[in-house]
Amino acid sequence: MSPVACNRRRVMQASVLPLAALGFLGLAGFVVFAASISRFTPDTGTIGWDDRPEGVVVLTGGEARVREGLQVFERAGARRILISGVNRQTTREDVKRRVRLPAPLFACCVDMGYSALDTTGNADETASWAAAWGFRRIVVVTSNYHMPRSLLELSRALPRAELLPHAVASPTYGTAPWWLSATATRLIAIEYVKALPAMARLAAARLSPPSPSDREASVRASWRPSVTAAAD
Repeated sequence: MSPVACNRRRVMQASVLPLAALGFLGLAGFVVFAASISRFTPDTGTIGWDDRPEGVVVLTGGEARVREGLQVFERAGARRILISGVNRQTTREDVKRRVRLPAPLFACCVDMGYSALDTTGNADETASWAAAWGFRRIVVVTSNYHMPRSLLELSRALPRAELLPHAVASPTYGTAPWWLSATATRLIAIEYVKALPAMARLAAARLSPPSPSDREASVRASWRPSVTAAAD
């Protein structure tokens, strides 16, 4: 065997172990992530009367999330609710017609955020809204499969807030074991890939956090009152 071939063989042999280790870590991380989703079933996220949150945020992605979030808001006695990531073509009247919420309560206390285009944007928009109202205890309403990544992003944007998850059942990812459904497995895999950079952002934020006053001043300034506005 030539020296070049020998070198190639040694390089390949030396790379097998690290690649195998990375593959194992990736698979183990995926299984742990999938297990974390299983914790967020609709019946375990119910808000008890003792929780008394200040605010509720709904991360859009389906009408069921909005309906559930408004019901949680009414039951929990929160002060305000933010519907984050609303389509720019959707008006307050559109939402009002689709939900069963007393008109005075909808008019006074429902905020609609239009700036978020993804989960990272949802977190930043929520941080601005929470800082503007001084909220520290917030219910997070989103689909069960989306909850772990949402909490990662929100924990980065709201490091001092208490986040109370309230999961909504998803037709794509139900309560059955995920490994029994190719669709559910694929959905979790996509969420896992998206969660990895969210984990990195959270770690970086915790390693070099801005001062609380600077952070809150910045996010408060970015909230647009005109989005919350609006008399019906």
